[in-house]
Amino acid sequence: MGDPKRHHKKYETPRHPWRADVLAEELRLLGEYGLRNKRELWRAAANLRKYRTIARSLFILSGEERKDKEGNLIGKLARLGVLSPTATLDDVLRLTVKDFLERRLQTVVYKLGMAASIYHARQLIVHGHVFVGDRKVKSPSYHVMVGEERLIRVLLPQLTKQEGSS
Repeated sequence: MGDPKRHHKKYETPRHPWRADVLAEELRLLGEYGLRNKRELWRAAANLRKYRTIARSLFILSGEERKDKEGNLIGKLARLGVLSPTATLDDVLRLTVKDFLERRLQTVVYKLGMAASIYHARQLIVHGHVFVGDRKVKSPSYHVMVGEERLIRVLLPQLTKQEGSS
């Protein structure tokens, strides 16, 4: 399990970080999804890589074992909201980083129209104005599960007459 004081990286940096096409694509995704830095993008890419690796390893299995593990993987990705429950292993291999970035709380709050921009959504979340169910979530990278979308609310503090008069 590891020492709780020792943090482990949850991402890998690109093998060729200075390629112009990679830099341009990363910069475009950073702006489109309002990410703070490339580390957030790399974390989503690492998550995608993990599920794609599992899917590739299932292609060599056969029979009941493959069917069970395939069902578990697709069920997990369906609960995460990146695939439909009727998907196949080929659909898992077709996933992109954008599919995971679309499920971040920051993006969902913006897409639901609760914020004026993607950056405004991030600010609302970090300042503690966004609730998922009864829980206050302060992490813009929180992964919204399928059933949680309807539970998201934004509660802004009301200005009192004294604060608003100045």
